[in-house]
Amino acid sequence: MTTELGLAAIALAIWVTLLLGRGGFWLGREHEGHDPPPRVGIGAGREDWPSVVAVVPARNEADMLPRSLASLLVQDYRGPLSIVIVDDQSEDGTADAARRIAEDGRREVTVLGGGPPPEGWTGKVWAQAQGIAYASRLPDLPRYLLLTDADIVYAPESLTRVVARARANGLVLTSLIAKLNCVSLAERALIPAFVFFFQMLYPFAWVNARTPRVAAAAGGCMLVERRALETAGGISAIRGALIDDCALARVMKAQGPIWLGLTDRVISLRAYPHMNDIRRMVARSAYAQLRYSPLLLAGTIAGMAVTYVAAPALAFAGGFPANLIAGAAWALMSTAFQPTLRQYRLSPIWRAALPAIAGAYVMFTIDSACQHWRGRGGLWKGRVQAIPASR
Repeated sequence: MTTELGLAAIALAIWVTLLLGRGGFWLGREHEGHDPPPRVGIGAGREDWPSVVAVVPARNEADMLPRSLASLLVQDYRGPLSIVIVDDQSEDGTADAARRIAEDGRREVTVLGGGPPPEGWTGKVWAQAQGIAYASRLPDLPRYLLLTDADIVYAPESLTRVVARARANGLVLTSLIAKLNCVSLAERALIPAFVFFFQMLYPFAWVNARTPRVAAAAGGCMLVERRALETAGGISAIRGALIDDCALARVMKAQGPIWLGLTDRVISLRAYPHMNDIRRMVARSAYAQLRYSPLLLAGTIAGMAVTYVAAPALAFAGGFPANLIAGAAWALMSTAFQPTLRQYRLSPIWRAALPAIAGAYVMFTIDSACQHWRGRGGLWKGRVQAIPASR
């Protein structure tokens, strides 16, 4: 009984602390639709809007580009906007697809044939480096680089809003976490929790504070001030990063303020129809998040068990008063998850499943570690690229 009571009390204390003491991460207040950017200092003329080059690494994305690249071509942005597609050694005609889509001439599109990553570079970052190098040689140097993915679709006003926010607030990095696909049963069960855990790990209010305590970004949509990136050492400063977006955020926050928020205007096309698809997505980088440390892995497993599993288990099977305390912890857990479910327009019934969902993510993390130990860390689209910190 004493053990049950102590465990229930710990679980309750954890959730009270998370809800009250972690930047209100669960409320989803940092949303670009809730907080529209001011248009201070930006007029209606083309000359008032800075030049932007969108850099899009694309590896076997021929099926995504008809929607993602097309969405960039129809942006209502009034300033100069050009697009660089870096074909990252694709085998599905990605480069040809990009050229066909760009034939209407609405925006200047350059398709580069990317080379294999040098030793010490991850594939995506090397592809970005090639696109940035091209943009840095243009006669009209861009003020901003839009680092985005080939599976991301933008509403027509998206770039205008992001640039306006960056200009008005002097941001060196402005990032939106794309609205993820949430259609299949596996996606409905696991994708909202992915966003919830990301917000818990990197509370957006802390990310957006001027202090350097926490930095994070979402790789699908990152508007970077070019000169600040150069001052930070260029994209090569994160050349070996598997979690490249958060690594870039740390580098950029040392140069100035950054902002990260939710959005409904930037959408990921990437579908995860089966649980195994989500497992592969998470396992690609989960162990890198733990710095390839077995001790951190063990601590994460134990911490997740206490935080997510202990409360429902004791609420059902514990004695009095441990069951009541555990039930209160479970209620707080469910309350915290509800705003994320609302964002994805899912039934509140999914709140009760969060302990099981957390268990699935623990298994994905263990799988990530096992893949790393087998020499297959960072496996994505046939490329193994995890680089241990010791190298």
